[in-house]
Amino acid sequence: MSLFPKWREVAAEPGRVVAPDERLSWPQTAAMGVQHVIAMFGATVLAPLLMGFNPNVAILMSGVGTLIFFALVGGRVPSYLGSSFAFIGVVIAASGYGGSGPNANIGVALGGIIACGAVYALIGLLVQVIGTKWIESLMPPVVTGAVVAVIGLNLAGVPIKNMAPTDFDKWMQVITFVSVGLVAVRTSGMLQRLLILVGLIMATVIYAVLTNGLGLGKPIDLSGIANAAWFGAPAFASPVFDVNAMLLIAPVAIILVAENLGHVKAVSAMTGQNLDGYMGRAFLGDGVATMVSGAAGGTGVTTYAENIGVMAATKIYSTAMFVVAALIAVVLGFSPKFGALIQTIPLAVMGGVSIVVFGLIAVAGAKIWVDNKVDFSENRNLLIAAITLVLGTGDFTLTFGGFALGGIGCATFGAVLLHLLLRKKA
Repeated sequence: MSLFPKWREVAAEPGRVVAPDERLSWPQTAAMGVQHVIAMFGATVLAPLLMGFNPNVAILMSGVGTLIFFALVGGRVPSYLGSSFAFIGVVIAASGYGGSGPNANIGVALGGIIACGAVYALIGLLVQVIGTKWIESLMPPVVTGAVVAVIGLNLAGVPIKNMAPTDFDKWMQVITFVSVGLVAVRTSGMLQRLLILVGLIMATVIYAVLTNGLGLGKPIDLSGIANAAWFGAPAFASPVFDVNAMLLIAPVAIILVAENLGHVKAVSAMTGQNLDGYMGRAFLGDGVATMVSGAAGGTGVTTYAENIGVMAATKIYSTAMFVVAALIAVVLGFSPKFGALIQTIPLAVMGGVSIVVFGLIAVAGAKIWVDNKVDFSENRNLLIAAITLVLGTGDFTLTFGGFALGGIGCATFGAVLLHLLLRKKA
């Protein structure tokens, strides 16, 4: 398998499907790459901010991770790797992050992210040898749906308790999630796809008018942007390998496997090409990219649904455009001025966006149940979902000596073990 596919250039005819091993002209491919950067941008920047990570490093490592993924699948699977929201809850729990400013305990979280990437990569190697049937048997939709939902529900208290210290901030959170909602239902096309980013910008402008203009709250300080250089190395961070944090964060690999499995199958369906043979390589690429990102101070990464949406809308699946997108992200990562701009987003606005994002994560779990027609008239499914949701939402914690397994970890392992324990006899 060659590192780069020999892309065949095709014309940009209306309605034409461009396959992964094809490409448009290079100028058109570059334009499509920019569009994919825009599609992933909002979520990839938001995730590190919610965990107290440096957004420049996260953007940079999203580009590097995409190139790693591209190399390990031989350029055959179209995908962009961005910051994974599955890590937010466990990172906050492991590092004790309060929701504002840089994460002072980031090293512990990074060690856990690397451990998760290693587990994920090992699963990829195993899949490459024996296939994916065992994964689908171990983690059916009732399990993956419950675990995904728990991630969002477990985080619900963070924006409400920690990101709105005043009544003004609480009202700004309301204005923020209403802004996102209006973009979601009153716009169309690419603007609608960027609902989080556009809603955040709208709310930030309103915040600036109310604070900097009318003096109703803490004003936005723009001095950091003026003082930042256009280009420079981002603030890399080093991992600290704490056993408790590693055991808490590593189970996220289960979610990443489910996400990537769905991604590859979705792309296979859209392109009409069977990509199951690259499943193990895709897992391995995502796992290695997560390890590299964690080693540099970045978030764990995953294949992005936002970019699948762009591919579905354009019917262009060329892997060439993801190389372009990754290179653009690398350039953005080396711009401190870009990072300073991101850091000016008010805490209350981030809180309002967090309410939307965490809610969407919870609903995404329910959507897995709906899409796969999970039968809740069956007691086994009903109990797995019910117990998992309460364990995760209530932050049920089990202690083993000096190690404490928190709500998301208990819910994840609990869902898998309950499925194995309660499944019907052959």
